[in-house]
Amino acid sequence: MLTLLGSALGFFTSLFPDLLKLFRENQDRKHELAIMDRQMEMQKLGHVQRLEEINVQADIAESQALYRSAAPSGVPWVDALAGTVRPVITYAFFFLFAAVKGSGLYGLIAIEGVMLLAQAMPQIWDSETQALFAATLSFWFGNRTLQKMRKG
Repeated sequence: MLTLLGSALGFFTSLFPDLLKLFRENQDRKHELAIMDRQMEMQKLGHVQRLEEINVQADIAESQALYRSAAPSGVPWVDALAGTVRPVITYAFFFLFAAVKGSGLYGLIAIEGVMLLAQAMPQIWDSETQALFAATLSFWFGNRTLQKMRKG
């Protein structure tokens, strides 16, 4: 049950960026409708040129806001380090997880000495681990599948 729940949770968390994109598109549409309303008012008053200036400024401000966090610092090693944060954290937690599970397996086999590998593995690979594994794989690979489906 936890495996299914973990898998579903991982799959749906991979949808989170798409939900944010939909929210942003909805906000953009509202913004565009507001601009269109203003445009009609300005055309009535004969100030079309000023409205174009407002639209361009809004587009520039939006683009600047979107790319502000991704702007390179200009220091090559800082930019390279910033690009490695997510992969390094992912690998670190994977190795931590593998070390914890490996030490548990070692404890069951070598220290207690009463279990064979075939008996110890099901105790290490329990339902919580299966759920975590399914959620992780669904997160990393579910998003790619959805993107391919949208493009095709």
